[in-house]
Amino acid sequence: MSQPLLIAFVMFAVVMFFTPGPNNVMLLSSGLTYGFRRTLPHIAGITIGVAFMVAAVGLGLGTVFIAWPALQTILKYAGAAYMIYLAATIALSGASPSGQDNQRGPMTFWGAALFQWVNAKGWMMVIGTITAYAAIASFPWNIILQTAISLVMGALSTVAWALFGSVLRPVLTSPRAVRAFNIVMAALLLASLYPVFMDA
Repeated sequence: MSQPLLIAFVMFAVVMFFTPGPNNVMLLSSGLTYGFRRTLPHIAGITIGVAFMVAAVGLGLGTVFIAWPALQTILKYAGAAYMIYLAATIALSGASPSGQDNQRGPMTFWGAALFQWVNAKGWMMVIGTITAYAAIASFPWNIILQTAISLVMGALSTVAWALFGSVLRPVLTSPRAVRAFNIVMAALLLASLYPVFMDA
């Protein structure tokens, strides 16, 4: 095992998981809108979804996209369309009072897990993980290590962002303040699409 490369990969994972992106913006908004407990399926879906994606691509699924590059383009634009829909949903969300359900509800486990396959930042992270850090250890231990680290970092970052959102609930008490916050989050989610269209 290459320890310097392992340390470099951990640093890469920290930056990729903890910096703002579609997942973290949605978790921040969900924590505020629905509270931490109701956001748990969303947290689990992202954490397990990203780790599964790293494992699947590392074990050879990435060759499918090399063989059929059009599939990657289809996924990219399908993901962009879905993120626009999510941005609209976030912008229209209001705070869910204690004991009452918000009509839309937080993202489900499966919705969050499947979203990773159309998440532009997720693909950047997975491709960087599998290509730049392939020599972290001999195959298949490199994939096992990368998947385990992605699982841990994913859990830590998703919990942190959702908790931050839920901590804001007592601060942003008026429906107007929550709506304004969610509109800002929706705008940030749309801004994260910039690299997708710049790469077109």
